[in-house]
Amino acid sequence: MAKKISISIIISTYNAEEWLRKVLIGYQVQTYTDFELVIADDGSSKGTFELIAEMQKQVDYPIQHVWQEDDGFQKSRILNKAIVASKSDYLLMSDGDCIPRKDFVETHIAYREKGYFLSGGYFMLPMDISKAITAEDIKKQRCFDVNWLREKGLKKSFKNKKLTAKGVQKKLLNKLTPTNASWNGHNASGWKADILRVNGFDERMQYGGQDRELGERLFNAGIKSKQIRYSAVCIHLDHPRGYKTPESIAKNIAIREATKNNKLSYTPYGIEKGVK
Repeated sequence: MAKKISISIIISTYNAEEWLRKVLIGYQVQTYTDFELVIADDGSSKGTFELIAEMQKQVDYPIQHVWQEDDGFQKSRILNKAIVASKSDYLLMSDGDCIPRKDFVETHIAYREKGYFLSGGYFMLPMDISKAITAEDIKKQRCFDVNWLREKGLKKSFKNKKLTAKGVQKKLLNKLTPTNASWNGHNASGWKADILRVNGFDERMQYGGQDRELGERLFNAGIKSKQIRYSAVCIHLDHPRGYKTPESIAKNIAIREATKNNKLSYTPYGIEKGVK
């Protein structure tokens, strides 16, 4: 009987091979290695298939490639398919443009607790630095070194503490940050049973807050959250957002308002279709 995987990492992608390669290298150098990676692919073309086939031969962790036909921005739908395909009872979700620091998975494992989901953040990089990061920079973890990033043009900012905070300061910043401990699609984890209980992502939602809406339903179902913004670190590579439209934002805001106002914990537009 095969050993059960401790954690399934779900990574969303769409035709972004340059960024996805860097992300997959980031998972190859993790300190915690008992995981599978599930790529939730919202309709990428041949290049992504070729990259995944190449990387499957180069990395030590198993990769599942869950793909659907390109039908515009349908991230919620492909994430639900990836949730169903995942083999662990604990799920970590991030994006194909977020490179994890080497202790990223280990941190999520360390903080996980029944009755909670974990809310992490990201450190946004400008396009020039995003492109400058090499495979070797990821393997040597230079891309998480503020001094190295400053040499590449990174400006001074309080946000840089996401990369530098350690020990007591890290715990204090997690506690004091004014940012809500919401479900963030680029860096959040929770128990698969809890996510299935609220029926996954609402597939009516396109770009703009579909991850937060999932978290709001988890809250309504009695699940609490923990803030690990300064503990679980990933760097977010820059990219254009052509799929962001006023219409999708407005529609999603209305769905989130209904979730909040009616204290909904279940969507009939999720993994299972229809009212339970």
